[in-house]
Order: sequence, then structure tokens, then C-alpha cells
Amino acid sequence: MSKKNRKGKGDLLSKNIITLLLKNPFTAYNYKQISHALGINDKAGRKLVKDSIEISVNEGILKEDKKGKYKLNLKKIDKKFSNQIYAVGKVDMKQSGVAYVIRENENEDIYIAPDNTCHALHGDTVKVLLFPERKGKKLQGEIVKIITRAKTNFVGIMQMHNDYGFVIPDNGNTMVDLFIPAAKIGGAENGDKVLAKMIDWPENSKNPYGEIIEVLGKPGDNNAEMLSILANYDFPLSFSKETEKESANINTEITDDEKNNRRDYREITTFTIDPDDAKDFDDALSLRKLDNGNWETGIHIADVSYYVKPGSAIDKEAFDRGTSVYLVDRVIPMLPEKLSNDICSLRPDEERLCFSAVFEMDENANVLNEWIGKTIIKSNRRFTYDEAQNIIETGQGDYAFEILTLHKLAQKLRKKRFAKGAINFESKEVKFKLDENAKPVDVFVKEMKDSNFLIEEFMLLANKRVAEHIGKVKGKKLPPVFVYRIHDKPLAEKINSFSSFINKLGYNIKIDTSQNIASSYNKLFKQIKGKTEENIIENLAIRTMAKAYYSTENIGHYGLAFNFYTHFTSPIRRYPDLMVHRLLEYYLNGGKSVEQAEYEQYCIHSSEMEKKATEAERDSVKFKQAEYLANSIGMEFEGHISGLTQWGIFVELNDNYCEGMIPLRSMHDDHYLLDEENYLIYGQRYGKQYKLGDKLRVKVSHINLFRRQIDFSLVETFDVEQDF
Repeated sequence: MSKKNRKGKGDLLSKNIITLLLKNPFTAYNYKQISHALGINDKAGRKLVKDSIEISVNEGILKEDKKGKYKLNLKKIDKKFSNQIYAVGKVDMKQSGVAYVIRENENEDIYIAPDNTCHALHGDTVKVLLFPERKGKKLQGEIVKIITRAKTNFVGIMQMHNDYGFVIPDNGNTMVDLFIPAAKIGGAENGDKVLAKMIDWPENSKNPYGEIIEVLGKPGDNNAEMLSILANYDFPLSFSKETEKESANINTEITDDEKNNRRDYREITTFTIDPDDAKDFDDALSLRKLDNGNWETGIHIADVSYYVKPGSAIDKEAFDRGTSVYLVDRVIPMLPEKLSNDICSLRPDEERLCFSAVFEMDENANVLNEWIGKTIIKSNRRFTYDEAQNIIETGQGDYAFEILTLHKLAQKLRKKRFAKGAINFESKEVKFKLDENAKPVDVFVKEMKDSNFLIEEFMLLANKRVAEHIGKVKGKKLPPVFVYRIHDKPLAEKINSFSSFINKLGYNIKIDTSQNIASSYNKLFKQIKGKTEENIIENLAIRTMAKAYYSTENIGHYGLAFNFYTHFTSPIRRYPDLMVHRLLEYYLNGGKSVEQAEYEQYCIHSSEMEKKATEAERDSVKFKQAEYLANSIGMEFEGHISGLTQWGIFVELNDNYCEGMIPLRSMHDDHYLLDEENYLIYGQRYGKQYKLGDKLRVKVSHINLFRRQIDFSLVETFDVEQDF
């Protein structure tokens, strides 16, 4: 059969041969075996098979493995067949050295033996050669190509060896050390905490080659550890010179033309309410009574988009960062200080440019009219939450009438929101009191009060109505592309599992409809208020929920019970809010819809950076918890089981909210296993159980500041049944 006769039956025969060999791409067959497998048993048919094989060998599709035996040449295989022998996914590297490749929309992960990882690291996107499936065995493969590296910068400890060194990464999922040649050490000394960049990984080298970018300090030093956390999540440790220069050159003067193009709220009572330690005030509230007896409430947001233009160095860096990061002892701002703490901060008695959402409301907090647009304001007063709370409780103080009126309206907004199906999550936030050296001297839980709820309700109102203003269109007209903050419904299996668990504690929820789930959750939270099991149940309830994220595809916000929701109120610290401001202004001025694919990628990036910031913030809390207990080795505390894994029992201490783990390997009375479905650990031989929420007495046995880990040992258990 000549190559020109490939068309028709010959071409089909070739495809059938390739499809057959794809099932066992590592095995070689002769033409008779291939013919038999294809059901071709006559002499003429086998001759066609032999000819087709010969042509495929000449084309490079097949190769002769042994004389007369052929198999696929995987490097030359046609793209249309590649998905049958290759897969693409992200590496989940385990500390044992094995890895799993996780694929999108696939339930089964691909097992990768340590010898088949091809220099891949945790989080890398890779191409995998799939091994033939074996009945009863897990899917396995070999990584053959690294498509994108998840990380090239690594935080670790410098270990010197004469004139070269190795960086031992902090992250336990990074299974190799970085070799640092003498010329790339950059002044680092033995034992330093450093930031290193991977620059090469020769094929035959056991270790990647790197260079030291920055010396962070000594392990355990507060500043070094905080910088390490930021660097580990790829947040920059400073602004670029270009960004700083651009920021310094910003013209802070507000021209008369700009003032005249905006609604003037400088003579209307306006104030900010923020935490005690806040440095940027990006939202303010105004209030005045209208001639018709209704209230005009204004939510005024710093007009960052006026100063930060698309394509500028400031804008590019803000996009890359995605968000401000709030570590225990510091804030790493998304924008340079001149913007975040100065010209975009709504400080008292200073004229500031804003993007505002203004609502006419009646006494029952019904919105009768709204206006959204650019304003100029002058805040009359800066309140802390505690100051505003004192006015709410006593009725006395500066602008008491305005604060009490806004409080009354906020209460009604809140009541309506819960009546429509919003879920009243109130997860606790652990805070530290630090001394002058940033050492933790006390731990407490931040309490949400009416002054917090006042601000929350008006911010939610603005976010909701801005999203509706763009996304809620009449008839069959499609709304323009916009950035939404969305939250999906919880998965049925998670809700069922949670319901089963709380049933054992004597509580019930209705899970037949979304409305019933929400109302049941709110009822449950009231029932458990102040009880031993409150924190456990609230945390589990939160885990049943999907994660909120940014998208151009609006599906509503389940937790808030809003059909339309966005983030409009914090452009100083969240890049999606800056995108919303720009899009909102563009559409208010009659602009046509932007490109959805482009903005969806922006949303994906913003969601990823938000997740990284949350993880960094959590790591800083873990470090401070470990530091707080560093002098408590051997001391005993009472706590409760806050989490369970196959590796150990997580215990939160009652007095100081620090969380550590009892490693299962340290419990020598039995071999303990995890029963994930029933939230318990049980002994394989004697059946002793440790359930989520159980009260324990533990001893602090080991603190590792380097890993931010607290290890406990079990002292005794308590009978908790009496409390439920």
C-alpha cells in the first residue's frame, strides 16, 4: 500500500491500528497479533495490516521495537489520540516523595511514583504519560513535561558547605534542596533565613540550581518570619522603584473643574467608622433628612480609579498583588502609602474624591430612589468601632443623632436580609496583643458588635445595588460584562454529613430546600450560643459552604441571599473593587460591554490572590500562636478537639485559642484510624473514640517556630456527653 493510497479504507485501518495500540502503548506486537486483535483473519486482510504498519513506520508513527514487532512512537503520535495516553494536571506532592496529579473535572487522581516525577514540584502544571490501566489498581503515570512552574522562588534556611550551599525549603511539600553555587550566595551566611530563586535544573542533577535573592534574617526572628510568610506566597516584599516613583509624582491637587463635575457632599454630615488601628479609611457614611421626611444615606468610597490608571506601574503592581495582606503585626498594602494612607484615605476635614451610592430610604429602610456616581466629600469625624458602639449604647456623643438613625436603619436592613434567607455566620477571629518587640503577650477573640453591623449592612447594600444597577436588565437584553462576587449553593453530600453529625448532638436542620437550610442554620446558631459545642458546630457549618469567588458569570450569592452582588466598597485593598469602579463609570457613561474572556481571567487571578492572602494571614496567626506557647513546654491546658486528620487530633486550647496537634504516632495505647464521615478517631484494637468537640487535657510537648507547629500530648479526656 503506497502512502497515496492511505485515503479511504487504508486510512481507517491505520486509525484502527493506532487505537488498538493506544490501549497498551508500551507493548510491541507483530502484524499477525494486530490482525487477530482487529478480527482480520484472511490472508488479504493481514497483508493490508502489514502494509499499513510499514507505512506507519516510515511516517514515524510506529517504531520497530524488536524484529517484526511494533509499538507506538509516542513522540510522533497524532494530537487527536494524545488525550488517550497523556493527561494534564497539577502536582500534589507528598512528603513521602510520591505525588498525585489532579485533573480538572476528573474524579480519579494519577499516582506518580517518586522515580517518575521528572523534577516536578508541588503545584506545578504537568503533562503525564498514562500507564496502561490494570484491573483493581489505581491509575498511574509518569510526568514527562513540566508545563508551568507553580513557584520559582523558595523560602528556606541557608546551609553552607565550604564555598557553596544549599537552601532547605520551609515548605514540607518541596522535596528537594536548592544548590547555591559560590557566585550566587549573595552574602547569605550559614543558618540565615533566605529567599532563593530556582534558575536551572539540569536533567541529570539531583538538585535544582538557585541564587539568593534576599537575606530575610535569622529563623524565629519576627520580621524574618513575617517576610518569609509573604515571600512563600509570592507577595513582593516592597514596591518596585517604578511604582514608588510614579506614586511620588501623583498630583494631589483637586482642580475646580473636577470639583464641578461631581456632586458636592462637603456640607453634608459625613464620618468614617473603622478599627482602632486602621490607617486607611476607604469608606464613609453620610446622612441627612429630606424635605419629604425620608432619609438620604450615602455610602462614599474612595475614588482610587481617579488616581490609578490602567496600564500604569501602580496599576500593574496592584493587579499582581490582587489584595492587601493583613498579617498579625502589619498590613502589606496593595497600593503605595501615598495612595492608601493619604490621598485615597477619607481623613477628617480633608476634601476627598469618592465614588458614591446614595439612597433615599423611608423609616423602614425601604430604598425608594438611588443615585450612583462621582462625588466630593469632607468627612466631619473619624470614629473607631468602640466609639460608635458607646454612642449606640448610651445615646450620647458626637453626631449621636446620625449614628443612632443609621443604626436603626441598619437593624431593619439586617432583619430583612435574614428573612430572605441570608445565613448569619459569625466565625470568631483570633487577635493578639503584642509588645514593643511584636511578641504576643495576650490572645483574645474579636467581638462583632452593633457598630460593626451598622457598617456591614450599608456596605452590603451598596455592593448589592451596584451589582443590580449593571446586571439587572429588563426583557431579553443581555447585561454587559461585569465583575461579580458569587457564592454557590452547598453540596448535598456535605449538608447531609453535617446534618448527621449534629443529629448525634441533639440538633436538627431541614435540608430539603435552600431556604430551609438557611433558616435552619440561623436557628441552630441561636440554639448553640454560649454552649461548649458552639465553635465546633459553627466551624463545621462554614466548611459545608462553597467558597465565594469573583466571576463574570453571575449565579448570585447564596450565603447573603442576594441575586446580584459585587465588591464595590474597598478599592484601596481589593483589586476587583477597582475593576468594578472602572467598569461602573464606563457603563454609566454609555460604554459598550467589555470582553468577557479577558475579565474572567482577571477574576480568576483575583480569586487566587485572595486565597493566597488568606493562607498567609493564617500562617502568621499560627506563628504567633507557636510563639505565644514557646515558654509553655511541659505545661498542661484544657481544650477541645477542633479537627481530625489521618495524622493527628487538632486541639484548640480554651483559655488562649491556640491550636496544636496530638500526633497519632504519639498515642501508643492503640493504632488509631480516622472515620472521616463520623468526625472521629477510633482505636483499631480497643475501640476507644475521640470525637470532634470532645474535651481534653493536653500538655505542650514541642514547639517548632520554623514550621509554625505546636505538638501536644494527651493527658486525659473528659466525659462531654453531659454538656450536649
